[in-house]
Amino acid sequence: MTFVGRTAVIGTLDKALADCTAGGSRTVLIEGPAGCGKSALVDAVVERASAVGAVVLGAVGFPDEHDVRLGVLRQLVRGHRSLAATVATAPGAVPSRAEDMQTFCAGVRELSESAPVVLYVDDVQHADGDSLAHLQYLARHARSARVLLVLTATPHHGSGDAAFTTELMRQPTFRRIRLSRLTAANVMEAARTCGRPELADRLYTLSGGNPLLLRALLAELEELEEYEGHQGRGKDGAAGEFLPEPAGPFAQAVAACLHRGGPVAASVARAAALLGDLCSPMRAARLLGVTPAAAHPGLAGLEACGILDGGRIGHASIREAVLAELGVAERVRMHRRAAMILRAEGEPAHAAAKHLLAASGADDGTHWQATPAETDLLRTAAEELLTADDARQAVRLLELAHAACPDEERRDAVKMRLARVAWRFDPAAAEQHLQAPLAALRADRLGREHVQPLAQLLLVQGRFQDAAELYRDEDRAEAAVSPLDTMLDADTAESERLLRSAQLTEATLGPMSQALQSLIHSDRPERAVSWTRKLMEDAERRGAPGWGTVFATQHAEALLHTGDLRGAALHASRALDTLPETSSSAYRYAPAAVLVCARSAMGQYTEASRQIDQPAPAGLLGSVHGLAFLRARGLHQLTGNQPQAALADFLEVGRVMESWGIDRPAYIPWRTDAAEALLRLGRPQQAERMAVAQLALPDARRPWVRGLSLRVRGLTAASPKQRLALLGQAHEELRRSGDRVATARVLADLGQVTQTEGGAPARGSTMIRTAWNLARECGATAMCRDILPDAPVTETARSRPQQGEPRADARLSSSEQRVATLAAQGLTNREISAKLYLTVSTVEQHLTRVYRKLQISSRGDLPMDLELGSHSSARS
Repeated sequence: MTFVGRTAVIGTLDKALADCTAGGSRTVLIEGPAGCGKSALVDAVVERASAVGAVVLGAVGFPDEHDVRLGVLRQLVRGHRSLAATVATAPGAVPSRAEDMQTFCAGVRELSESAPVVLYVDDVQHADGDSLAHLQYLARHARSARVLLVLTATPHHGSGDAAFTTELMRQPTFRRIRLSRLTAANVMEAARTCGRPELADRLYTLSGGNPLLLRALLAELEELEEYEGHQGRGKDGAAGEFLPEPAGPFAQAVAACLHRGGPVAASVARAAALLGDLCSPMRAARLLGVTPAAAHPGLAGLEACGILDGGRIGHASIREAVLAELGVAERVRMHRRAAMILRAEGEPAHAAAKHLLAASGADDGTHWQATPAETDLLRTAAEELLTADDARQAVRLLELAHAACPDEERRDAVKMRLARVAWRFDPAAAEQHLQAPLAALRADRLGREHVQPLAQLLLVQGRFQDAAELYRDEDRAEAAVSPLDTMLDADTAESERLLRSAQLTEATLGPMSQALQSLIHSDRPERAVSWTRKLMEDAERRGAPGWGTVFATQHAEALLHTGDLRGAALHASRALDTLPETSSSAYRYAPAAVLVCARSAMGQYTEASRQIDQPAPAGLLGSVHGLAFLRARGLHQLTGNQPQAALADFLEVGRVMESWGIDRPAYIPWRTDAAEALLRLGRPQQAERMAVAQLALPDARRPWVRGLSLRVRGLTAASPKQRLALLGQAHEELRRSGDRVATARVLADLGQVTQTEGGAPARGSTMIRTAWNLARECGATAMCRDILPDAPVTETARSRPQQGEPRADARLSSSEQRVATLAAQGLTNREISAKLYLTVSTVEQHLTRVYRKLQISSRGDLPMDLELGSHSSARS
């Protein structure tokens, strides 16, 4: 493809050579941008001249030899004694005299008498002045000789001698050839020649029509095709989205264009590559610290050779190749300077701050300290990105501001902002970021204006004691009551007004979360369900998984308080899935607590145990989320018939709450939890004392707390009449509270007392069946088993398949189904054998087949809604 698109140029050169051979001198100047084929054309002239027997004298100009006197001329005459003698070689010789030039010209004329003489100088812009004078004299005084002088030059180079070119143009034998880049049609022709016409557009886009870049691309493509051929994938595999390698032939060709374009062009290219789409001639000049006039030749040369397109580097591959020429220290310096130039010219802060990030990424380990202006730029850029909900990039900027800022107070303020922003996607990271500003506040290094936002973050994390400490240190009104009191005693109407009017941001996350908690623990927890769902969806839409975790957890809590166990388990599980797997945050125990409570009540003991068995962090009891998890563990142990272990957990929760001054049963009713364990242990008097103590607290005015307390008192009352009265009151209170699971439990208790001691068996039986149906509707499978052990439970309205759910292709025989149903209800193998009149061995064989068909590993995974398959008539 060497001469694609150069037919007319070759014709001009051939005519010049023919005219020279016929007896007249010619001077040809070939001008063109770097990489456009000037040297290739010279090689073609040399080849043709040698073929006709001409004497060829050649030289190449080098930038380093620009000041070497007669350097180019010595290259020309090397090997020809008669001409070499005409060139002064003494070091320090005086500038050329007319006699010297006459002698050189006469020597060339004499040489041309026996054969045509072709002299060429590639990159004549680098030639020294004395050599140019000799060549200029030759062109003027050898018109009748058979001499062809071919010169190549790169315009816009800045180091050429304009007077030399002007003088040549005055000669009648002068011809000027201007080379330009190849057209799209030329590139298509080259692609066809190489057998890859389908890549023509891509080749033209990458090369910009620069022949040197195009040849490099074709060479790289050929190498790739050879490799793909060895791999057995053929040409189609090599085509794909063909991109040149970072350090391959194409990158080397780009570097060659820069070096041949001159030092100004190379510098301008680096500035343009670094500025990217925000480059302009004025900005490139400012970045280089030169005037626009000084940068103009470089810009023009880069546009001409296709490196720049409209003042910008058009393709990422070229940009990477250009930047590869920059050293680390220079790249860091230029990125930092570019950031401040762009900001000063009114570009968005986040666009300018990208250069500071790039400087940080290019740093080879040498830490650089940010100036106050750079720190402010990073912080401003982070706020811009937060407005666009790009929190992760904002965190990167804030982390750089923190790492590079030398001022301790500024660093603490940045760390505080990091903690608030990190909540968007990682509560564990936010918790870690909080430690530094918390210590700074305690050491009076951080402004007091940070107390309120820091306290709000601590409250979201459940660290009520730390928040209260901040308020006490600040002597604020909030210190008069505990944060938990403030949350539980908030006006629910005011909470809903806040939720309606506030927009979710870092600043409002804390207040909105507290408002939701006040609704969840109010007498109408169902009102929190719609609000938590709305905010959960808002966080998901805005790409804030950390916020989504907060609201998904609160949504699960709200559903748990209303008795929707399946929904609570679903959203608590999703909240846990959103948290990073390596998260060590104590906040993880907020959704985990809900999940354990829901799974245990649903009879899914194995799933609940997975959460219980995970190692707890050292600071578990440093937050109310940890207390909620400890309570959930106790409830799980209670359901698993471990009342002594459950009692220990409940009492530990109470001890911590009392020591913190937040003994609020509206949040955690640890006394009635402990009373339930005491009843299981056969200690009714102690259980009653616990219930009486809870009734004496102000929270007993709330239906939920009062109902739980009255239920325990009813179960421990001495006479049937008292039991019926107290359980009836408890049922009414819990029904008003909206907690359907607790309502089902107390209704079952009331039904049993009515059936056995109240003299109304039918009415009691109806209550029990109603309680069972309500428990089943909630998904409280464990309670269903307690209420009616022999009744099969069929769960309804599942949100997603649960572990152990029969596959569509699972086929249980009638015997397998009966055995599995009884096993799911908690009967032992021996009890099942007695009930179904089977041997224990047969029961074990049935269960083995059931486990295999349902893809489960134990009876704890058995679902309660086992159904027969299409082979229901099969016999075991």
